[in-house]
Amino acid sequence: MKSTKPTSSSADTRLSDSLNQVLADSYALMAVTHLAHWNVEGPNFFALHTAFQTQYEELFAAIDEIAERVRARGAYALGGLGNLAAVARMKEFSAPLPQEEYVRLLLTANEKLLAEHGSATNRGPGIQHPTNLAALH
Repeated sequence: MKSTKPTSSSADTRLSDSLNQVLADSYALMAVTHLAHWNVEGPNFFALHTAFQTQYEELFAAIDEIAERVRARGAYALGGLGNLAAVARMKEFSAPLPQEEYVRLLLTANEKLLAEHGSATNRGPGIQHPTNLAALH
């Protein structure tokens, strides 16, 4: 993944690339969370269906904030399903699965995203700026 900001320093490019990585992984997490929302079944259906919906809606809002932060830095945000999927490091899964497996896989995916988030917050000068951190939270 390469930032397209023409006059950026290497630190700025690394930061924008890191934010785009978090963007791609967040989008992938949103997609598998939506998959779980659509396909969960079993005795805890309603609680899980509702929880998954809340999470994918919150992820969508966070993704928008991250993309806007990339643009505010003068770089271009990744977009398009194929582009996002090519960059994402998130493992996908297929339905149907037992409800416990959806929960386990989504927990693992969320932990992976948090680890990537932690990696991104340690890259490049300016990442600790409140507006940059806000885009990652």
